[in-house]
Amino acid sequence: MKTLIGGAAAAVLGIVGLAVWWKPFLQLLAGAIPFALLSGGALAIYLGFDELKDTWKTKEDDFGPSVSPAEVGEYKEEVDKLKKEVEDLKGAKEKKTKK
Repeated sequence: MKTLIGGAAAAVLGIVGLAVWWKPFLQLLAGAIPFALLSGGALAIYLGFDELKDTWKTKEDDFGPSVSPAEVGEYKEEVDKLKKEVEDLKGAKEKKTKK
């Protein structure tokens, strides 16, 4: 209840204050709006640049290997096996064509 009464009193005093000091209020508002726009614009530029830097970092990280060294070894062994298999098939085909 005390909060309700205090809020109502503050609202009434605010309305009276605006009525009495209307011109100083407009002068304050005229000075505060450009400052708020400048501050908001600077913050937006900073956050946009920060986000851009984050995307640059993730693009650089994408070029690295996405598998573990153990998996790389397994893949190399598999490639070597397949190369040997291809060579064997080429040799078998050449033997058939010579006959």
